[in-house]
Amino acid sequence: MRRTARILGRSPLTALLGYVRPHAGSLLAGAALMFLGGVVTLAQPLVVKHLLDALTTGTPYTRPMFLLGGLLLVSAVAGVCGMYLLECTAESVVLTVRRRLIAQLLRLRVRVLDDVEPGDLLSRVTGDTTQLRAATTSNVVDLVAGSIQLVGAVVLMARLDGVLLTVVVLVLLVLGAVLLALVPRIRDTSLRAQEEVGGMGAVLERALGALRTVKANGAEERQVAAVHALAGRAWQRGRQAAQWTSVAGIATGLAVQLAFLVVLGVGGARVAAGQLAVSSLIAFLLYLFYLTGPATQVVGSVTGLQAGLAAARRIEQLGQLPAEDLTRPAEGRAPDDGVPASVTFHAVSLRHHPGGPPILRDVDLRIPATGLTALVGPSGGGKTTLLALVERFYDPTRGRVEIDGRDVRDWPLAELRARIGYVEQDAPVLSGTLRDNLLLGTAGGVPEDWMAAVLERTRLASLVQRLPHGLDTVVGHRGAALSGGERQRVAVARAILRQPGLLLLDEPTSQLDAVNEQALRELVTALARTTTVLMVAHRLSTVIRADRIVLVEGGRIRAVGTHAQLLAGDVLYRRLATTQLLAEPLTVGVVDSRSMEQI
Repeated sequence: MRRTARILGRSPLTALLGYVRPHAGSLLAGAALMFLGGVVTLAQPLVVKHLLDALTTGTPYTRPMFLLGGLLLVSAVAGVCGMYLLECTAESVVLTVRRRLIAQLLRLRVRVLDDVEPGDLLSRVTGDTTQLRAATTSNVVDLVAGSIQLVGAVVLMARLDGVLLTVVVLVLLVLGAVLLALVPRIRDTSLRAQEEVGGMGAVLERALGALRTVKANGAEERQVAAVHALAGRAWQRGRQAAQWTSVAGIATGLAVQLAFLVVLGVGGARVAAGQLAVSSLIAFLLYLFYLTGPATQVVGSVTGLQAGLAAARRIEQLGQLPAEDLTRPAEGRAPDDGVPASVTFHAVSLRHHPGGPPILRDVDLRIPATGLTALVGPSGGGKTTLLALVERFYDPTRGRVEIDGRDVRDWPLAELRARIGYVEQDAPVLSGTLRDNLLLGTAGGVPEDWMAAVLERTRLASLVQRLPHGLDTVVGHRGAALSGGERQRVAVARAILRQPGLLLLDEPTSQLDAVNEQALRELVTALARTTTVLMVAHRLSTVIRADRIVLVEGGRIRAVGTHAQLLAGDVLYRRLATTQLLAEPLTVGVVDSRSMEQI
């Protein structure tokens, strides 16, 4: 993601205008008020000319004075109201884009998130959207209004004196040439600066996500140095953008000052020669001073738009990432919730990247409805990946996965996942209350008696009683208020509360003590009588009573059978039983399966 990728689809400018379109009404209203203020300001030098003529000729000057005061008042009120509308519109634009990006982020495919940095994605939602704030409203309005006001001022100046106008036009042409040369540099440096900020956020997010590991290894200074280095690069890019923006601003000021000096000299000579009235020269100079505002507006809006276009490019890149369709079925729930589901793998192979190493190879496996199926095998063999394929976190490179005889790719994702309860190995707990975490997968809530029953079966009832606010106790960031075993039991309870037809458990006993492990084994055994349970396990005590055990090695299914069958017929399983599955050492030679059953 940290690269300047070509945007598939609309250009950054089209995207920028697309963000504004839903708020066109308020934007036009604000622009109209700002334009009104500019037009009123544009009339002021002419009124000043009439006032000066009245003063020099001795005619009444009350009317032009009151008119000038009224113009000043109207200009101020229109400007304030217009700016307020534009600022409110800018906030609305940012809110709309952020909501769209957040929805996109949470729907991204898991494979995409495996390849990108979360910190960079967050930078696009926060920092890049902030860059849109001015670019989509005030910059656009300033560019249009400033250009119109420049043209209007030039037309009125032409009425006063054509010779002086020629001087001004030449200066404006030079300024335009300078801007054309600077715009690409401003755009490129702004984009690079935002990319560096995204990279800094990615490194910082990684460090904070593993803060205990960082501290335990005394690596704080190294991580600080890494983030500081990226912050320095972002600062350098920001300085480069500021440098070119400053050059544009200085060029504008110098152009106006140069025009003023030349007009003053040439105009003074024409006044002395009787070719130009003093009041006309003063009015012309006032218009020249007036040009400073619109010229600065145009230059500032052009430079600001470059940062906005760079932000739009990065936001559009995120919008092009593959996302899941989470449209729910018409009833809101799958019609067969709670009914045990069968799972079948037909010649399934998986590679995470084309040409990359195979993760799974030609997996054929049938898991009937109900019963406990345990997946065992050496680490890295593909056990967790099999669960991920069932949940459709990944799609097979070849072959198909079926639930109840239906390819998972043909299921609406919301309906598919409504059939499944899933417990990850690290059992994540979200910030919020314990109740929020338990009901995460049950949008409509659950009956209180079912909640109480699940809490009792997962041995969480005593925890709820102990917490100061019971189920409404805030558990902290990532469940910091809970122990590892408690977080694991919360994850199991959360899955059971959904009453799934298929329960996927990825090593659910890894952080449990012996008492709670025994209770969970009994719970899983009871659930398997009415639910299909597919569990990744590494302990003999967990799998010994499974209805079937699937031995996975090197991305292939090596053997399927009961504990006794595999113990008697597979050398790898016997080795695992004495090591990873934590059984007592076996004697070399013939293995007595009955002795293993007694462990």
